[in-house]
Amino acid sequence: MNTIKHFLKWVETAKVSERAAAAAALARAYSQKQLAFEDRMAAEAALTLLLDDPSAKVRLALSETLSLSRCAPAQVVAALAADQPDVAAPVLVRSPLICDGDLVDRVAAGNPAVQAVVAGRPKVSMAVAAAIAEVGTAAACLALAANDGAEIAALSFRRMIERHGEGAALRRALAARRDLPPDCRHMLVVRVGEALSAAPLVLALMGPERAEKLAREACVTASITLIDAIDRREHGALVEHLRLRGDLTSRFLVRTVAHGKIDFFGAALVALARQSEARVQALLKGGRQAALTALLSRAGLEPVTHAPLLAALAMWREIAVGKRVAGPQEVSWHMLQTLEKAPAGRQADREALAGLLKRIHLESLRENAREQALALAAA
Repeated sequence: MNTIKHFLKWVETAKVSERAAAAAALARAYSQKQLAFEDRMAAEAALTLLLDDPSAKVRLALSETLSLSRCAPAQVVAALAADQPDVAAPVLVRSPLICDGDLVDRVAAGNPAVQAVVAGRPKVSMAVAAAIAEVGTAAACLALAANDGAEIAALSFRRMIERHGEGAALRRALAARRDLPPDCRHMLVVRVGEALSAAPLVLALMGPERAEKLAREACVTASITLIDAIDRREHGALVEHLRLRGDLTSRFLVRTVAHGKIDFFGAALVALARQSEARVQALLKGGRQAALTALLSRAGLEPVTHAPLLAALAMWREIAVGKRVAGPQEVSWHMLQTLEKAPAGRQADREALAGLLKRIHLESLRENAREQALALAAA
C-alpha cells in the first residue's frame, strides 16, 4: 500500500519516459497477481488514475502491457479501447476482455484507423465483420477482406462490393478469398466491367457506346470463366444471381453450352423450367430430342437456339464417352452449321445467333493458337 502511495506522488513530477516504464511495471505486477489483496486494490486505483495521464506514451505502455491479460481491470481496458487509435490498438487487437459488442461499438464510432485495427484482429467474428462491411471505410474493408481469420457472411461480402467495389485493391483481396460466394464473384466481374467502360483512355479511344459494349462482352466472357472457378454445388446460387440480374439469357446459355459447361446449363434449366435436378440431368445425359426440345421450351429459351443447343449437347455426350475428341472450337462450328440448316426463328434472330457463334468460334481459335504458341515456346 505504501509503495503505491509513493508511486502516485512520484508520477506527479517524473519524466514521461519514467512514467511510462513505471506504468508498464505496475501493470505487469497487477496482471501476474504478485500483489497482496490490499496492494492489488490500490494498484487498480493507480492504474485507473494513470488513464488521465496527459502523455499518450504512458497510456500506450498500459495498453501494451494489459492487452493480453485476462485479469486486467475491466474499466481500464474499456477506457484504453476508447482512447486515441495508437493507444487503443493493442487492446483492440489482442485483449480477451474486449467482446464483440465493444468492437462493434468502436467500428460504429467511425474512426477509420480504429476500424482498420479491428478488421485486422487475428479472429474477427461474423457480427464484427458485418459492422465493418456496413459502415467501415474502404481501407477497413480491404483489411477485413485480406484477413484470413475473418468470418464473413455472404451479405457482408455483397455490402463491401456495393459500397467500395470500385477499389481495385479490394476487388483483388475479395477475389482471392475461397469463401467468397459465386454471386459475389460475379458482382466483382461486373464492377471490373464498369471500371473498364469508365476508364478515360477507353472512352477516348472508343467512345461511350463501344466502351460499354466492350465491357459487357468482357463481363460475359469472365462469367463463363467464373463457372470453372466455383464448385458444382454452387451453380444454383450463381444461376439465381444471374437470373435476378436479367443476365441468364438464351445467348448466355448458348455460350455456356458451346464452352462445355453442361453441369451449369443443367442447373439453369432446373431453375428456369422448374424441373427436378434428377429429371434434367437424365434428359441431358440421354434424353430424346423431342423431350429435350420440350425442356428448352419450358425453360423459355428462344426457338432459334434449340437446334444448335441439341447439336452441341449430342456432341458433348460423344466427347464425354470418348467417341470424339473436340473442344469449344469444334462444337461452336458445329452449332453454326446446324443453325444454317435449321429453319426455325426469325431472320434477325438467326443472324444475331450466327454472329454470336462465329465470335465464340474465333475466340476459341485464338485461344487454342495462343496455347499452342506458348507450348512451343516452352519446349
